[in-house]
Amino acid sequence: MAKIGVFFGTNTGRTRKVAKMIKKRFDDETMADPVNVNKAAPDDIAKYDFLILATSTLGDGELPGLSSDCENESWEEFLPQLEGVDFSGKTVALYGLGNQVGYPDDFVSGMKPIYDLVVERGAKVVGSWSTDGYEFKASKAVVDGKFVGLVLDLENQSNLTDERVSAWLKQIAPEFGLNV
Repeated sequence: MAKIGVFFGTNTGRTRKVAKMIKKRFDDETMADPVNVNKAAPDDIAKYDFLILATSTLGDGELPGLSSDCENESWEEFLPQLEGVDFSGKTVALYGLGNQVGYPDDFVSGMKPIYDLVVERGAKVVGSWSTDGYEFKASKAVVDGKFVGLVLDLENQSNLTDERVSAWLKQIAPEFGLNV
């Protein structure tokens, strides 16, 4: 079994695209193929000690899901299923996609409910990310002056995506027992 599980929720497929970009940098023994949470069960997540969890943010800071007009279930429906999972001893890194120009009042806020759940259930969260280089008014995903994970704006800063992903992977690699 691969060492790192990657799970994402998406509406447009962009979060999946980034998950695949990350996966291409690792072999199958290191990282499993990314899985959409609408095709996952809590046991799928529970079997990994190292996790990368990813989401987009919709509307006013919402997780993707049916109430935010997504075509399929996503994090909104899956997150409550994880309340029975013990994250003690697990290391979790988060990344989120958002649009700082179109939604500056709730930029990448969708990461916060995932962060809260895994922390409450005992996870060690790694990979916090500086707010420098982003222009937004508010985000629930800012804790202690940093984002709770990597933040990508594919709408307005797509040219920075590769650089940000590479820097973030180097940052979290030691926490996952990897050399990047």
